[in-house]
Amino acid sequence: MSTTQADSTAFEVPVIDISPYTADGTAEERARVAEEMDRACSTVGFVQVLGHAVPDDVWRGLGEAVDDFFGQSLEEKKTYVAQGNRGYSPPKSESLSLSLGIEAASRMNDFFEAFNVGTEARSFAGLDLSEDDYGINVWPDLDGFRPKVEEYYAHAARVARVLTSVFADALSLPSDFFEYLTDHSVDVLRMNNYALPEGTVTLDGDLTGMGEHTDFGLVTVLWADQVAGLQVLGRDGVWHDVSPIDGALLINLGDLTARLTNDRWMSTLHRVKPPIVNGTIQRRRSVAFFHDGNIDATIETLPSHLESDNGLAYEPITVREHIAAKLAGSRQGKANTSAVREAARVRSAAEAAR
Repeated sequence: MSTTQADSTAFEVPVIDISPYTADGTAEERARVAEEMDRACSTVGFVQVLGHAVPDDVWRGLGEAVDDFFGQSLEEKKTYVAQGNRGYSPPKSESLSLSLGIEAASRMNDFFEAFNVGTEARSFAGLDLSEDDYGINVWPDLDGFRPKVEEYYAHAARVARVLTSVFADALSLPSDFFEYLTDHSVDVLRMNNYALPEGTVTLDGDLTGMGEHTDFGLVTVLWADQVAGLQVLGRDGVWHDVSPIDGALLINLGDLTARLTNDRWMSTLHRVKPPIVNGTIQRRRSVAFFHDGNIDATIETLPSHLESDNGLAYEPITVREHIAAKLAGSRQGKANTSAVREAARVRSAAEAAR
């Protein structure tokens, strides 16, 4: 069996109910959730989260907004191309594997299209922040689109902050530890649409919906269709298929959390392969909320996670420097030469698949 294919009996994304944190849970219930989260983050780096308290009607509204935007003509969507990490990205305009310093053998960029909105610098009155670091949102002139997206955005932001509270408990940190890293966080909501013109295609190893990558920041909250495509690289060097269970949000850690924990918690490599059934590309949607931290925060390994014999696993880095290097790879075609560990894992998986 090819090692790029999933073996569902050998790999499983843990399911964690975080309702003790979103509701009035007891100290014992929260301690159990924190213990489960620590185990999941140190072994897989992906979690299926239930008990997140996002209402069903908010999910439905988000799906409607995604459909309305991507249902427009390509010419109309291109009018929303914007500067920075905002607005519309047409198909094949990005190559996320370059954020790891890896170039696809076919030089074919990822075929997904996306639309981004996020927190603006002007949201933080009294702070001297630049929109160059945050970005200005552009909103399509579609009935109901903005309120539907903003309502889900607020819930995703809440879930992300609940998760960092769980993280603080799981890592035996002060309950407000993440607040100093996230009180003016660079947060982005990315709506993705994976769809080439439907029809029979010749499937080869280089056809990529979204190239292998790790997420940039602290934590990602993902809403996705229950359609095949998302794959996660396990510790066994195998790419495993992952799909959300009913009612769950998929959660994965970003690079900055891995840096904080000296890689004890995993920023897991993942990708999207073309969802193809009987040679036909099937449409797949996802919406990722990236909670990336304060642009001016310096991320360095927690003292409790330093290895006495090896010292620091990572040099301290600001969120600004880290995001700039990753975006230069995915959007500007400049290979990120600092992602040494992540690139090695991708190359190892590729070698094993041969």
